[in-house]
Amino acid sequence: MHSIDRILLENAAWASEHHEADPELFARLSSGQAPRVLWIGCSDSRVPAESICNAGPGDIFVFRNIANLVSDQRDAQAVLDYAVMVLKVEHIIVCGHHSCGGIRTALQPHSSGSDCIDAHLASVKTLVKQHADELATLDEQAQVIRLSELSVQAQIDHLLEHPLVRQAMDQGTLTLHGMMYSLHTGRLRELVRKTSEAVEAVPAASSH
Repeated sequence: MHSIDRILLENAAWASEHHEADPELFARLSSGQAPRVLWIGCSDSRVPAESICNAGPGDIFVFRNIANLVSDQRDAQAVLDYAVMVLKVEHIIVCGHHSCGGIRTALQPHSSGSDCIDAHLASVKTLVKQHADELATLDEQAQVIRLSELSVQAQIDHLLEHPLVRQAMDQGTLTLHGMMYSLHTGRLRELVRKTSEAVEAVPAASSH
């Protein structure tokens, strides 16, 4: 079966299944959303936020891009503004993952061949330079994992520079979480949790 036909067929099955389980679900969803979590994750097809969190429609507000970066581009900033100011989320999760293609690309000394990708990953390449001595002691797979961890921490730090995020945290209504997802186990691991009172530091290079 053609992939698009399959998508339509699976969607019909999904909609029927959810309607049977909860006849009022779609009526509730159509009236508005009130997710408590903003998820900033990678576009990688193996890391679907709702699936790995066992969440349903309306539970998570999701923004995904290559290597789960918090950029200064308007789309990312608009998502943050909407999530914090309008939806008033209580948690922002930045989630990296093992075997990230974007992180692996940033580790390469040469261009990706795409100006857009290179520009998008520029901040990660800066991290590579800043942590060159540590990364040089690791094998390739461990480098990808460690750089992913370092990048997640950098995204949390970047979030702290956002005025609305900082204001919500100072008011005690918002917590930031940096996480890693293992493709090998399907499990999430929290690297850092940031509130107005405390911060838990990123650990050393993790096991696979």
